[in-house]
Amino acid sequence: MALHIALALALIETLALSLVLAAWAKSVPGARLLIVFLLGVATWVVGNELPNWWGIEMTGPALALLATVPLTSAAFFHFCTIFVERPARSAVAWVYALAAVATLLSLIVRPGDFVHFEAFTGVEWVVVPNRVGWITSLVWATSAAAGMWVLGCAFWQSRQAMQRRQIAAVGLACGWGLACTSGYGFAALGIPQYPWQVLAFPAYPLILVYGILRYKVLVANVWARRALAWAILLLLGLLVVPLTVLLPVESRWLTAGLVAAVCLSLAGPARRLAERLVYPGGTPTAQDLEAWRLALASAPSMGQLAQSASALLSQRMGLPVRVVIDAADESGDDGPVLVCLRQGLKWQTRLEGFEQAPPGPQHLAALFGAVLAETAAQVDLAAAAASRERDRQLQARLAELGALAASVAHDMRNPLNVIAMAVAFAPEDTRQEVRTQIARMSRLADDLLDYAKPWQVRLEDFDLTQHIVGITRHFADVELGPGLSQPLRLRADPARLDQALGNLLANARVAAGERRVQVDAERVADRIHVHVCDDGPGVPADLRDRLFEPFASRSPGGTGLGLAIVARIMAAHGGQVALTERAPWSSCFTLTFPETR
Repeated sequence: MALHIALALALIETLALSLVLAAWAKSVPGARLLIVFLLGVATWVVGNELPNWWGIEMTGPALALLATVPLTSAAFFHFCTIFVERPARSAVAWVYALAAVATLLSLIVRPGDFVHFEAFTGVEWVVVPNRVGWITSLVWATSAAAGMWVLGCAFWQSRQAMQRRQIAAVGLACGWGLACTSGYGFAALGIPQYPWQVLAFPAYPLILVYGILRYKVLVANVWARRALAWAILLLLGLLVVPLTVLLPVESRWLTAGLVAAVCLSLAGPARRLAERLVYPGGTPTAQDLEAWRLALASAPSMGQLAQSASALLSQRMGLPVRVVIDAADESGDDGPVLVCLRQGLKWQTRLEGFEQAPPGPQHLAALFGAVLAETAAQVDLAAAAASRERDRQLQARLAELGALAASVAHDMRNPLNVIAMAVAFAPEDTRQEVRTQIARMSRLADDLLDYAKPWQVRLEDFDLTQHIVGITRHFADVELGPGLSQPLRLRADPARLDQALGNLLANARVAAGERRVQVDAERVADRIHVHVCDDGPGVPADLRDRLFEPFASRSPGGTGLGLAIVARIMAAHGGQVALTERAPWSSCFTLTFPETR
């Protein structure tokens, strides 16, 4: 009878846990495969119990259900590969194929029979495999072992403590399940031993699912804390019962009252003990806060600060906590999130997804958030100071370059005029070549002066579409994109915009040759993008990283300052220029303006 009760509990648990996992499928990698595995476990339970429920005449359907065990084991192997994020499609395909063959074989050829085994007290019928049944058992055991091997390899190779704990929890749960079901091997091998380990089988689905959800869904820890607290109180009550023999009067009511009084008095300590076991870390001390400050202070940027904070808090709380710092996109999984945002001149934090957590972990996360906000403010100040220093150094270099450029331009123009006069009576082709080269050198001097001089922009409100249409009139072969079919209001310096677009269009026409060049514009969120694209040969890979640096040019005969000047124009507007990808164009330069109203 005890075995029947244990298997019935396991059946109810697997079905209930399948529904729970279906509700939280988005939070758990491979959750649907785990549901399939749990339903397979339920099928195994029904297959073993069907003759005991409705008689030996149900042997055929029961053996058909047990024939699907290899597929259940294959689903477990597939789940393991996804859970540890190590997909192995070929191996999964082979395991499924082998399981399908074994299942088909067991459906065609009877894999065993149900017999009465006296050692299994209280159980009428127990399945005993024949040769085909042993083949099927070997297949599902091999698939299960392969899944455990995947977990073991991932555990050994992982360098993340959190991931190792997750894998270890799943591996231990699976080991528990194999140990429990091994009791049925006594009947298969003819060992006259009662399968005591099967009585612990109802705990297997709970341990397995909790081992997975423990680090994925915070509310699972809430239920685990409650269950553990009740288990501790139940154990305390059982320990009190033998002590009631010391009472002067024997009374069931008195015994029950004593047990209830003990449980009520120890309910608080039991709850706190369960909370400490489920949420390791305890209350942070002053040393903990100082250690967190030191660990976070070494982060040089907000991105690395978020990574360090997430690792520290996750390690302390025993479950993964995502940290988001000064980001507009706070979307992600359903797990707990610590958000740190700038509010005016101050940095503040808030907790998301901690609603189901008890006060202790919430307090821990709030204290950590206070330390994170202090560090974020320091990193922000350091970044601002570094930016100001870079701007100061840049202005100093540009001032030096401007002085040099003015001197070079002045000293260069007189010799150029002399050269032009010296070739006045030379052949026409010689004079033309000299004029071309003099014009190139003059353009280089003008660009150098323009790049190095102090910059100011005079912002005006105007219709960007109409302005671009006016510019492209000077470039007859330039197409207008569909985004310019409607007005687009922009606040910018029209003269500087003309200069930037002129440089980009000149480069695009040279690169495209006789191919197409297009200008387009669009508004995306709070930005306005202007695209200048061509279908020429594209930008060489070795030039992409330094494309907007001075004297980097993709055009033969170019000065190498055109794109650098465009970059300075956009920086003066608070925007940027970038080389982007836009099908079907081979090259596309995008000017991004902040939209100011």
